[in-house]
Amino acid sequence: MTDSSPRVLLFGASGFTGRLTALALARRGLRPVLVGRSRSKLEAVVGEILSAKSVAGGLEIADVTDPSSLAAVVRAGDVLVSTVGPFVTMGEPAITTAIAKGALAYIDSTGEPPFIRRVFDEWGPQADRAGVALLTAFGYDYVPGNLAAALAFRDAVDAGVSPVRVDVGYFVKGTMSMSGGTAASAAGVLTMPHFEFTRAHLTTVRGGNSWRSFEIDGTQWDGLSVGATEHFTVPRLSPAITEVNTYLGWAGKNTRHVSRLSGATSLVAKVPGFDRALGALSSRTAPAPGEGPSEETRAQARTLAVAETFDGVGRQLSRVVVEGPSPYDLTAELLAWAADQAVGGQLTGTGALGPADAFGGPGATVAASIEAFAAGCATLDLSPLN
Repeated sequence: MTDSSPRVLLFGASGFTGRLTALALARRGLRPVLVGRSRSKLEAVVGEILSAKSVAGGLEIADVTDPSSLAAVVRAGDVLVSTVGPFVTMGEPAITTAIAKGALAYIDSTGEPPFIRRVFDEWGPQADRAGVALLTAFGYDYVPGNLAAALAFRDAVDAGVSPVRVDVGYFVKGTMSMSGGTAASAAGVLTMPHFEFTRAHLTTVRGGNSWRSFEIDGTQWDGLSVGATEHFTVPRLSPAITEVNTYLGWAGKNTRHVSRLSGATSLVAKVPGFDRALGALSSRTAPAPGEGPSEETRAQARTLAVAETFDGVGRQLSRVVVEGPSPYDLTAELLAWAADQAVGGQLTGTGALGPADAFGGPGATVAASIEAFAAGCATLDLSPLN
């Protein structure tokens, strides 16, 4: 990184995922500028970066939930990386400031369906007009599934048939606990409006309204339906794709039971005070803010994502399984890699981009972008098993 390179601003560096991301950015030589309200907490992260024999780019004191506070910090041409959640309640100021200030790129770690939908439907067109690239949900959810889907699509096309339907599943091999921030974001996800892509249209549905099983190496993995970036990004691969389904395996053996309960949960969520009660329960059972699984615990977990493509009569055309590091380590490395690509001028355009159409440089074809995306993921140990 040279003095003329864009600044990389990291929001949420004092959180668990934020600290991992700060270290990943610093290892790449991006000299991240850490942005937050607490100088002491940010200085502690700088100390971690220094102890890892890397360099931070400095500190900026700002409230990431206050647009006026962020406007005093963000400059045109910056690359903004945000790990501040829940994004539904706290994420809007960062992305709108990035657009208003003419940032080079905005990248975040959300997994929350309503926020994802706003990025593509509302903020994406605004960002395109402003010349800003948006990369949302650029972590464990939902990059591995986009990779598997893009590779499975390519395999089907290479075999002579363009898929009509794509199913994606996300799982974790081994034991993995949540950080405090993830628990706070996940607490209300099931009660949020989700969406699905069927008959070439996006429709609103309840979370977990369906489920399905995938077999990986002889083991059955169950997943709940979830609103994800794949519903927006996978159809971009081909106009022939009219159905995309994404499933998240967080409920494990209880997946079918949770799916049945999700309808009742959605009804209960309409009761006044339910959201506050759910948040209170989460705060009692989740790790403290900024805390998460240890390095030893994370080393025992591996990310799995599977994508299957089908023709118009339901015959399977192709299947790809990808494996990578633990969700938290993978998320940090993906955010840092995407920021590095933005700084290096390797994004394909502006507006709301998807993982498979974002990389390879301005004007790259879909095929070239998929290749650049897959090659970058391989450097992070996120690669196909088959």
